Amino acid sequence: EVQLVESGGGLVQPGGSLRLSCAASGFTFRNSDMSWVRQAPGKGLEWVSGITTGGGWTNYADSVKGRFTISRDNAKNTLYLQMNGLKPEDTAVYYCAKSLLGTGERGQGTQVTVSS
Repeated sequence: EVQLVESGGGLVQPGGSLRLSCAASGFTFRNSDMSWVRQAPGKGLEWVSGITTGGGWTNYADSVKGRFTISRDNAKNTLYLQMNGLKPEDTAVYYCAKSLLGTGERGQGTQVTVSS
């Protein structure tokens, strides 16, 4: 059974930073492209970033490019999202997904709130 468990969310002031983690189990993590998606209040899912199996290719939504960095540690079966320069419009529930473009299985999500 695929399990994805996100953590690291919280309340942060504008301009602050957070690092999200996604612990994966139930499948061969190193063989799976991964991604982060988010859902803001009252809005649909938005793809944020994706990373290939070895981490050699990454891509970002224009809204987060230059501020967020996706990475993975295949030895620890963990996906990360480093978020810097956070803005109020980054407020959302963040999910990791077992695919490059945000489709497929997702975790339960972690709430990120950017507010002063």
